[in-house]
Amino acid sequence: MQSSQDDFDRLLLFEHTRKTAESAYARDPLDADNLTKWGGALLELSQFHSVSESRTVINEAISKLEEALLINPLKHDALWSLGNANTSIAFMTPNLDEANPYFDKASECFQKALDEDPSNELYVKSLEISAKASELHSEFHKHGVGQQTSAGSDTSFSKKSSKSKKSSDLSYDICGWIILGVALFAWVGMAKSNMPPPPPR
Repeated sequence: MQSSQDDFDRLLLFEHTRKTAESAYARDPLDADNLTKWGGALLELSQFHSVSESRTVINEAISKLEEALLINPLKHDALWSLGNANTSIAFMTPNLDEANPYFDKASECFQKALDEDPSNELYVKSLEISAKASELHSEFHKHGVGQQTSAGSDTSFSKKSSKSKKSSDLSYDICGWIILGVALFAWVGMAKSNMPPPPPR
């Protein structure tokens, strides 16, 4: 029960962040920080949707993050979030040849983010994991979504339902870990931006 309450609290938090960012955008469309928060909130909210709806929400997040990078091309947190968004889309794409351009874009974003903030361990780890993304994708679809599409027509409904549930759980686990990283980074960023100024000396 606590888990579903935590999920509900997270949903409310990120929906509030999204609405706040949308309002702030109406006042100042050139605020790259706000666009990055908006994109991050959308990435978080994508977890609460079906796979097809999730993809739509992630694409919206990508557009906000790309808009932030048009304003500030060196904004490392936006680059990192864009890498996570592309990774999420890649894992939702069953065909590895179609997923690879998303993985390539994610690696490029992670590398640029690391170039801008070389001491950031999260960026280092993201880049390391992105190097193994194709292999993880193959395993993911071999044990998850791939089984659904290769099931024969004589497979019983209960087996299909079970495989679908496992696949869905696995995809949400992977997306959840990616988005958890985004959430932690966004939370640290918001905490830093809301710190009181140091006392005068």
